[in-house]
Amino acid sequence: MSSTPAEGQYRGEVVYLYAFDVANEIQLGRASELLSGRSAPFAIRHDQPFPKSVPIYQPLAIESPAETARLNGEPVRLLVRVYDVGVVSVTIRVEFTCDALGDLPRLLAPSLDSGQTLDAFARHRKEEVCGALSSALVRPGETIDPEAYTVFTLTQLPGERDANRWLAGREREIAALLTETPAGQLSDMQVNDVLRLRRSYQNSDLVIIDWEASLVVDLDGYAEDVLFVLELANLQLEEFRWMDLTLDRHLEGAYGDLSRRPWWLFGAIAGTLRSLRRLRVDLARLADEVTHITKFIGDWHLARVYLLARERFHLDQWRSRVEQRLGELDQLYTITRGDLYDRRMLWLEVVIVVFFAIDILILLINGR
Repeated sequence: MSSTPAEGQYRGEVVYLYAFDVANEIQLGRASELLSGRSAPFAIRHDQPFPKSVPIYQPLAIESPAETARLNGEPVRLLVRVYDVGVVSVTIRVEFTCDALGDLPRLLAPSLDSGQTLDAFARHRKEEVCGALSSALVRPGETIDPEAYTVFTLTQLPGERDANRWLAGREREIAALLTETPAGQLSDMQVNDVLRLRRSYQNSDLVIIDWEASLVVDLDGYAEDVLFVLELANLQLEEFRWMDLTLDRHLEGAYGDLSRRPWWLFGAIAGTLRSLRRLRVDLARLADEVTHITKFIGDWHLARVYLLARERFHLDQWRSRVEQRLGELDQLYTITRGDLYDRRMLWLEVVIVVFFAIDILILLINGR
């Protein structure tokens, strides 16, 4: 920042979280070798009590070169993390100083000062990382376009050191910020719903999680742990979305292929069967890994923050939908396998009958 903010101003960062599914798996050991000197395991600092025996999940954090990009005149900070579940996370951060919360929406410009959109900027950085990690990507695939999840972090409140006291009386203003809706147009019901999922450990911190954006207040100046938890939840959402789209595409294709193919083409059915079996195993494993990626958070406060994000992002419903589609895939696989088995048995019986008829014919001929 070019100047020191006054005590009567807000200070913080706007953080944009992107999660790109780039492969079935990323070999972090190999990735660390390929990015030698540019990467290190990411670890969060713990200010609250947590069980020392619980390991903390550590993605690979990539050191990015100094960025010259600017948003609304402010320099952009870029963070990239690589996850073994096949995800590259790109985080764009911009510092701000303002007099009122109502001034923050101007920081939600969809483009950098250069004219490049934030989505294109994040995708370009993702492609650079994937190019450097090409040999560490296991079965890379097509990337779906993610939506940025926005987090407003406040490290200074105007003349206030108690985040919960500051919240009182500003509920409508905060709800307007997180929903990008004029405060006067919001109903009391919507305001209450936006602020329903919130968490505070000390009076100096506060987290409010909504569908499109979150507000994180930490007057001690350290919000990396909460941002990491929100990044994990956003990653899970993107992964479940990708799995759901993949299942839709493969199920529709498989149903269509099976309905068009002649009943006597064993090779075509066997090929569909192999494809379904491979997809079923891959997605079942991935769904389990994505679900359990947060079991190593280790901090009870952060675990509760994650539970709020999981509820707001409807992760349980997304997982249930994926499991339901996997069940449909299992059913299709079982039916196809049984159909293939029945057809093989039918042909085997036909062959046995033909050989038996030939044998009888030979006996009749020799008998003459």
